[in-house]
Amino acid sequence: MRNRDWKRACGMAVLAACCVGTAGAGDWDQWRRDTLPVHYSGLLNDHTPSVVKGGPYEMRGKWSLEVDERRGTGKFTATMDMQTSDYGITLGIVKPDDPTTRGAHTHHISMTDGVLTLDWPARCPQFAPAVKEGFAITGTAFVTGNGNPAPFGNPTPFTVCILGSDSVKFSNMTMAFSTPAANHFGTQAIHGVVLWCTGRLLRPSPDCSLQE
Repeated sequence: MRNRDWKRACGMAVLAACCVGTAGAGDWDQWRRDTLPVHYSGLLNDHTPSVVKGGPYEMRGKWSLEVDERRGTGKFTATMDMQTSDYGITLGIVKPDDPTTRGAHTHHISMTDGVLTLDWPARCPQFAPAVKEGFAITGTAFVTGNGNPAPFGNPTPFTVCILGSDSVKFSNMTMAFSTPAANHFGTQAIHGVVLWCTGRLLRPSPDCSLQE
């Protein structure tokens, strides 16, 4: 039994080697593209500056990103809620015994015209410890306020960064608005974390988690 199993294992190994050897370069490149992470998802958690009217707001939510590396495009969505932070108490904006003074509200954010660029150092914020690799998606965002068109207007120039380093290749997400949405969210990068990513065939990728 052991001899037969050994011969069978050897035969499968030889067959696999032959298949790899006879596969064209295009087939191999296609396989590699199919295993690259193209679906990303995570959480966001940050604060707006205090100069934002009604702020500083706490921002919490979920986001997802779909990347088409062959076309060099990306689609980003996020859902988030905002309310004035405890710092608003010191500013006299928030009454501790009255939650309605925190101005709780929601936003849905969508970017469908994103363009992929590897020039992330010029477009993304710096970190400590420093990030070492990643990419950026630039385009325009459409934003709602409590399900309505955002009162500050649409669309807004928008940048999403997916960044990381040695232990986790893609660990950080940031998103940043220009005007008019920056009048509400601020111009600073809004930070989040990458929870998971998968390749084109929806296989989980090790690029977005710590591999022990």
